[in-house]
Amino acid sequence: MTDDPCIFCNPEPADVLFANDRWYARADRYPVADGHTLLIPFRHVASFFDLSADEQADLFEIVEQARARLGERYAPDGYNIGVNIGRAAGQAVMHCHVHVIPRHEGDGREDGWKGGMRRVVPAGDYRDHM
Repeated sequence: MTDDPCIFCNPEPADVLFANDRWYARADRYPVADGHTLLIPFRHVASFFDLSADEQADLFEIVEQARARLGERYAPDGYNIGVNIGRAAGQAVMHCHVHVIPRHEGDGREDGWKGGMRRVVPAGDYRDHM
């Protein structure tokens, strides 16, 4: 473990958009879309799989809060909800966090195929396997 403090532990009050007992929401500092929100447990755990049963249950509550807030502010046509677990999966901060990304029609690839989260692995065209 490093001596560097975790950037998600002890959030600044101004960064917290909303919270429940076990989670808080903040804007992603490097958003892939307007409204890209991170849901972060207050307790420091590296992986989604390290969450307690209560933390997992409360995650669904705050996901719904995020959806309602993003719906009011951005009126998206859809959402991506994702978790990167481990460096190989793209996790850059080793404190569990969940991405909630509002999506709009037309914000996908130029050829019109969206593919959603299936496009996170660049090798191959997975449409042939669906």
